[in-house]
Amino acid sequence: MFSKKWSALVLMFFSLSSWAAPDFPQRILFVGNSYYYYNNSLHNHLRGFVEATQKHKQHPLAYKSATIGGATLDHHPIDWLTEPGRIGVKEAFEWVVLAGNSADALKDSSQQKFHETVRRYDEVIRSRGGNTALYMTHAYVSPHKQVSSQNIGKVVNMFDTVGRDVGVKVIPVGLAFELSYKRKPDLRLHDEHDGSHPSLVGTYLAAAVVYASLYGENPVGNTYSYRGKVPADVALHLQQVAWDTVVNRSKP
Repeated sequence: MFSKKWSALVLMFFSLSSWAAPDFPQRILFVGNSYYYYNNSLHNHLRGFVEATQKHKQHPLAYKSATIGGATLDHHPIDWLTEPGRIGVKEAFEWVVLAGNSADALKDSSQQKFHETVRRYDEVIRSRGGNTALYMTHAYVSPHKQVSSQNIGKVVNMFDTVGRDVGVKVIPVGLAFELSYKRKPDLRLHDEHDGSHPSLVGTYLAAAVVYASLYGENPVGNTYSYRGKVPADVALHLQQVAWDTVVNRSKP
């Protein structure tokens, strides 16, 4: 648990960071694949976290999710998706959260392609007044055929390298999955049949990390539970993991 003083310092970090504006984003676009749309879609769970607070009452929310199953990032028409008014949101998106294919980090060629695509897409997003964030994917677990203890290191290295080089925010979902498994090994964050896609609680954790990253808010104690489908004790664990992960990433 972090003290109130430390939480205040973290929030100050967010307010001074170049990624802090806007303070309370209302328009967010998620561009990615099935990791987003499983379990009633990541953007709907993010909405749940935000709508459980009082702030949203003064800030109408416009979240959109553009997904293609099994896609790499370059499959998405970013110019079309981010054009104001094109997909039902009149003003430009304040944040565009980009996700690559879950296997991108495992090969040099796909890493390079992801890097080049993020750079190109970020130019479009910035030209429209928005901010780019990268959704760090989680690593595979058993029974996935590509499971390896080395995968998470490759994932973190790719996202951190691209984030630094392009100058965009990295949302550390993959690291949060690793921390949760260390604290509660029996809490299954992956789909049990493929070891790749998130389970319901995996999506809940991802949404908590996105919430903490983009809003600079501590999710611990948030009442959102997906209509009671995430038990209170599990929700509290996942909220704490999300916050701890984001705080640890913000340290110098």
